[in-house]
Amino acid sequence: MASTVFADEAVRLRDEAGLTDAMIARATGAAPSTVRDWLAGRSAPTGGRAERMGELAAVVDRLARVMDVGYVPVWLIRPIEALDDHKPVDLIARGQYRRVLKLIAGLEDQGAA
Repeated sequence: MASTVFADEAVRLRDEAGLTDAMIARATGAAPSTVRDWLAGRSAPTGGRAERMGELAAVVDRLARVMDVGYVPVWLIRPIEALDDHKPVDLIARGQYRRVLKLIAGLEDQGAA
């Protein structure tokens, strides 16, 4: 089932990037208890929550290219000046992940310079 893949992404983000159930919930619009069910394999995100999970995973994967993966959870919840002092996790929750990816692309470009 395709939705199981999105639950697997939640597990991967927790295990590899250190995201908490609360942070995943915030980014996807789910309740923390719902995310705990995803992490335990009892259910999986669907619809808009599955989309947000995919977007969150894309952001985290790109961030891991430009910073220590241990810092990713901190970066996601910090107000970022280049994002008009919005927190990236909140922009992802509103479906504005492209703004976040655009900023990360700039960081990737700086790393290549």
